[in-house]
Amino acid sequence: ETNERNRAQYKEILRFRSRRRTRTKNVGIQHPYAYQQDTLFCSISIAGDVACHKSKSSGSTSSGKKYCRSGLAMAPGSSVFKEVLESHLMSSDYETGKAKSEAKSNSTSTKSSVGLSGKNGISSNNGVYELLGCPVCNNLMYPPIHQCPNGHTLCSNCKIEVHNICPSCHHDLGNIRCLALEKVAESLELPCRYQSLGCHDIFPYYTKLKHEQNCGFRPYNCPYAGSECSVMGDIPTLVAHLKDDHKVDMHDGCTFNHRYVKANPHEVENATWMLTIFNSFGRHFCLHFEAFQLGSAPVYMAFLRFMGDDNEAKKFSYSLEVGANGRKLIWQGIPRSIRDSHRKVRDSQDGLIIQRNLALYFSGGERQELKLRITGRIWRED
Repeated sequence: ETNERNRAQYKEILRFRSRRRTRTKNVGIQHPYAYQQDTLFCSISIAGDVACHKSKSSGSTSSGKKYCRSGLAMAPGSSVFKEVLESHLMSSDYETGKAKSEAKSNSTSTKSSVGLSGKNGISSNNGVYELLGCPVCNNLMYPPIHQCPNGHTLCSNCKIEVHNICPSCHHDLGNIRCLALEKVAESLELPCRYQSLGCHDIFPYYTKLKHEQNCGFRPYNCPYAGSECSVMGDIPTLVAHLKDDHKVDMHDGCTFNHRYVKANPHEVENATWMLTIFNSFGRHFCLHFEAFQLGSAPVYMAFLRFMGDDNEAKKFSYSLEVGANGRKLIWQGIPRSIRDSHRKVRDSQDGLIIQRNLALYFSGGERQELKLRITGRIWRED
């Protein structure tokens, strides 16, 4: 009986292998060995011929062997068991590699997401950030963002500059708005453009521009009034620039004595000016003195500007005095920040203004030459 049983099992193995080889192309292992603690479950489906399992609840069959539905014993030493085990190992390696690959992909995706919305905002080489740059002026675009029929975008200011012609494909721009790009911009958070100068805040895209217009770290314009100087920078940079490039006089102290002489006082050119820099209380101040036309009458004006922000300028006060022959004019006020342009301060008449007739009276003599001496001082408000 034992020999007959063995021969029957051997024939079953040969039949199983033969059928497996002929049908491998159409049928595969659906669930190779899945090992669990104290549990063996194997469901091999080759046209439904073999299905073997060890019960999880019982842990073993009554005979202590693992049986197949066809009556084939899946003994650990049998060739069928080895083939199934090898197939499981190959599939297990594949599944493990696939899981690692997916985990790595998810990790990369997460890092990328953090880079877009993290503390440092979007970097300048990010694709979305570059799409928001106007190809004409290279500034960031804000609504309305226009596009041509071919999808090229530009800002509303440059649309006027290029006379409604797309600079990329030369098609008429019309009035097409890129609403998709405007919507994408709403979800972005970007660092201040003056991050390198000390501003490390992050702002929503559409509030970033307003912040930058008043950012305390934005550079200052050169306060030199004699020409349209385009130099910008922090205070130490501008002080060195005024001294080296504009040859401005530099003085230390909180008092000054300024003398202005003009050979022909009847010829008053517009915006005749003088500039002197004073270093007081560890801060720098610009003393302006100039002659210009105020309406039809020429006037002379002196005023002080603070090299810093307006909130710092309010901590100081100054006085200016001019006079002779028993008369004098005195002006007292708060220095204006160089954030306000030279022309803005001058046009607001926020300083000591001397009419020409009075200036000639202060000059004395026969009024053939203008000679004005202006004194003053700077003090800190406690």
